[in-house]
Amino acid sequence: MKIDRRSFVNATLAAAGGMLTSMRCVWAAAAAGAIPANLPAISAAGKSVTLPAADLKDLRASLHGKLLLPADEGYDAARRYWDAAFDRHPALIVLAANAEDVVRAVQFARSHELLTAVRAGGHCQVEKATACDGGLMINLSLMRDVQIDVPGQRIRAQGGVLLGQIDRMTQAAGLATTLGTATDTGIAGLTLGGGIGRLMRPFGLACDNLTAAQIVTADGQLRQLSESDNPDLFWAIRGGGGNFGVVTGFEYRLHPLNHPVLAANGSYPYEQAHSVLKAITELAADMPDEMTLGVELSNDERGRQVTWSGFFSGDPKDGERLLQPLKKLGKTQRDRMKAESYLAAQGVPTNAPLAVPQGPASYERHGYLHGEPTDAFFAELIRRFATVPSSLECFASLGQFGGAVGRVRPDATAYFNRSASYGLLIGDSWAGRSQPEADQKAYREVWEGMEPFTRGYYINGDSEVIDQRVRTTYGANYPRLARLKMQYDPSNFFRLNTNIKPART
Repeated sequence: MKIDRRSFVNATLAAAGGMLTSMRCVWAAAAAGAIPANLPAISAAGKSVTLPAADLKDLRASLHGKLLLPADEGYDAARRYWDAAFDRHPALIVLAANAEDVVRAVQFARSHELLTAVRAGGHCQVEKATACDGGLMINLSLMRDVQIDVPGQRIRAQGGVLLGQIDRMTQAAGLATTLGTATDTGIAGLTLGGGIGRLMRPFGLACDNLTAAQIVTADGQLRQLSESDNPDLFWAIRGGGGNFGVVTGFEYRLHPLNHPVLAANGSYPYEQAHSVLKAITELAADMPDEMTLGVELSNDERGRQVTWSGFFSGDPKDGERLLQPLKKLGKTQRDRMKAESYLAAQGVPTNAPLAVPQGPASYERHGYLHGEPTDAFFAELIRRFATVPSSLECFASLGQFGGAVGRVRPDATAYFNRSASYGLLIGDSWAGRSQPEADQKAYREVWEGMEPFTRGYYINGDSEVIDQRVRTTYGANYPRLARLKMQYDPSNFFRLNTNIKPART
């Protein structure tokens, strides 16, 4: 979910050499609010282009939202990335207020052949989707309208909405739907990549609960999507990422959840890593859908440790009984077992405004395990993680899948990995823009040892985009996705993502 920025510099941008440096000098010289006679930018092919002032004035006048240029107030806030290591400077930002603004932005970008990125406005741990030095960024962070239909158990939200907004509104009505686990995550990228969360085992992924959507495709058309309207595109966006357009609106199915849930965890010395990993995975095999278990190896200021976690969406007393076998692991260093509201479990503040603070510089890799973890897997994970330097703040997390996620056919949506039993997430973070080489090498070696145990990955949770891994992730769904990409985006206009290449077969 987090990113090594050097891995995501687009090859076409690299070919542009020092062009961006001179462009920034021009941008800095422009007065705030003024439009330069010719604004330098970068095309989708990586070539230098200039945007005439008259065209920029027309674009600004046509928007309900804002057109931000580098000298404008608000530009830095609009371009800022969640991950502190990631620093990009678009030539212009369309801060869209509605779907019409997105249509206008796409049309402008197409007519000027601009490199284009889309930013929904929330916490994003895969920032490649907004890696737009010198291009046009379409920013949806003003689009945060939410409307709930309580009797119909549906909620409709614009593309810039944060999941904390959805959780607040739905819980006020005794309802909920699957979203992520961080309150400042944007629903757009989360849902388009599949959308894992605490409620996925009982209710399915976020994309499984999507009942309709609104999208601006690469030809600048606004389309309505559902099982009956443009069903092929509706299939594709449920797991296919940002490849098919800018999704400006979402409608989700809601589920009753009007009681406290159980949140629990327990930490142990690293020497108990094998016994904790074994106990959690054995217990998880017989758990009902309402329970989700996980276990994490971590290395931070407290040293190495192993921590299990549990979330139960049913009666908290039933959840406590289900977790009783874990007492045999002995005394914990720290533990917690608490019945609390779903909002509290999600970390959603009750009254405070929702914000998207800048996070640390970070990098993550993800892979799916299919079948139960083996002793060989545990041994390799424990051995490799034990070798990382004490100075490296990192973790290796094993999270349970299955339940309702696995009962959906792999070809029912673009999200393919329905048979996954666990997701393995390995990540690290550091201060400053660049990571020490020794730490980087040690972290990479942990992943290199564990990757052979995995097949496919969660596209919202991995910092690398390697074509063969993308194909493996979509499996038998990849050819259909490539054909739809050819139909709706033959020039690969939406390419700054976990990219699916357009193809006829």
